[in-house]
Amino acid sequence: MAKKDPELPLDDAGRVRTVTEFTREVKELLEGGLRPGWVRGEVSNFRAQSSGHVYFSLKDAGAQLSCVLFRGDAARQSVVLRDGLQVLAHGEVSVYEARGQYQLVVRALIGHGAGRLQQELEKLKSRLAAEGLFDPARKQPVPLLPRTVGFITSATGAAVQDFIRILQRRGWTGRLVVLPAKVQGEGAAAEMIAMLHTGEALKIFDLLVIGRGGGSIEDLGAFNEEPLVRAVAACGVPIISAVGHEIDYTLCDFAADVRAETPSGAAELISSNYLAGTGRLTRVAGNMASTVDAALERARERLDHARSRLRLLTPVAAIEQSHLRLDDLGNRLGSALRSALQLRRGQLTHARSRLSAASPGKRVQQESHRLHSLCKRLESASPASVLKRGYAIVRDAAGRPVARAKSIKRGQPLVNEFHDGAVRVRAEE
Repeated sequence: MAKKDPELPLDDAGRVRTVTEFTREVKELLEGGLRPGWVRGEVSNFRAQSSGHVYFSLKDAGAQLSCVLFRGDAARQSVVLRDGLQVLAHGEVSVYEARGQYQLVVRALIGHGAGRLQQELEKLKSRLAAEGLFDPARKQPVPLLPRTVGFITSATGAAVQDFIRILQRRGWTGRLVVLPAKVQGEGAAAEMIAMLHTGEALKIFDLLVIGRGGGSIEDLGAFNEEPLVRAVAACGVPIISAVGHEIDYTLCDFAADVRAETPSGAAELISSNYLAGTGRLTRVAGNMASTVDAALERARERLDHARSRLRLLTPVAAIEQSHLRLDDLGNRLGSALRSALQLRRGQLTHARSRLSAASPGKRVQQESHRLHSLCKRLESASPASVLKRGYAIVRDAAGRPVARAKSIKRGQPLVNEFHDGAVRVRAEE
């Protein structure tokens, strides 16, 4: 019989549970001890999977409950779920053992009015609309061909990468400046307001874009905060609101001069105007070339007609023309002689210059200057010179330079090489 480890703590049954065993007991207690029932709360973090299953949370002021609505049950519901909706959900508790997480398996749903956040949002929207903040007469026209665009968003988010990729793909040749700011959480609205003021103060932007990728109503809360909405409405630079939520609106969408469904949509709007403008310029240039060609053709026809009439002139006119031609030839001969003399003088001067430049002393001086210039260029292009200007070379553990950030794995050891030494680091997300 196996001996028990005297240092191993045991429970009342004289054994130690594994995590799986403990979780299974919790599952049996919860699922066996709690009968199916109704739960009231506000929908949050709603997401529908391609499998047909629906995941969301029910919350109130004090707690939050994870919920799942499987495909078969979801197909039978008449309630269209969305973040902020207040519902009554009927179901039974279940424990997902792989994560040790309990959740409500929902079998039926009843709509119970708008959620608290949605109600507050509607009240604020009505109050600001009554002030005329969303009045179309206040909105500025968006320039068709903005040369400099400022994008107020997270500098590390996917939205700015999508925005840049679309502008590049469509051949937009303007200048884009990212004005980095938090777009979610505490302080996000204040940072975006500061960037709006910065964009106005710089006086270099023809157009501003403010936005982020999609999210729940809580994730997009900063774009519904009253100070930011007022700042967007008061902005002196035309502004596009581009928050990635194609179905619902934020209050910034109403305050902005134009609303785009997503940041990608804003990039397409800007580049579409550019493409349309360049297309019109191409057509105008083509029409102008055709007009010039037609005018030249008409001029050639008139010249041919004049030549035909010249042949029909009287003998006296022909004699006069001969005198004129004789004078013209005399003038041209004199001009040709003067030009030939000038040419010879120029050739002589050039020969003297070449002879002077070909002297050994001058050639040595020129080669010395050229060699000095090449040395300076070679020195400025050397890695050591680049490092002295404040740059660094990132190398992997084998000493190979790392050219792309996406090739770095989390936790990978790296070496940052500076002009005065190297520092070993480890990559983080």
